[in-house]
Amino acid sequence: MTVLPDTGYTPTPEELASIEAWFAAYDAHSAKREVERMADLAVFPLNLVSDDSAGNGASAQWDRQQFIEAMGQVMGDGSDDITFESTRTPVFLSPAMAVVFTDSTMTMDGQTQQLRYADILIRRDGTWAFQTMLQGGWGDNLR
Repeated sequence: MTVLPDTGYTPTPEELASIEAWFAAYDAHSAKREVERMADLAVFPLNLVSDDSAGNGASAQWDRQQFIEAMGQVMGDGSDDITFESTRTPVFLSPAMAVVFTDSTMTMDGQTQQLRYADILIRRDGTWAFQTMLQGGWGDNLR
């Protein structure tokens, strides 16, 4: 069982449901490789944080076009759908900020891969958007 830190803010059931709904939409776009629709759910410039093959931390900021190009390359243009089975643990810092930890199994073109990452989401005008993506192993691509 994951023990969440005490941030001083306890989300309502509606706030938890809104995060789940946001990720359901994002995963649906990802499964269809709708990279531009995925970009619609972000705040740009988007922060990316990772580590590289030498074990050093790496970060970058992408604009919308960089996100679309990079995710298009990562997602590919295969004809098979991508499926995700994910367990998400949101940690709310306030009603408008959440860090969401994800453990996911992604299946693409018959290949299964385990993913662990975190996203920082912010809520603006009642709508969530991701602003920072954190995942190990991508740092060489951020330089």
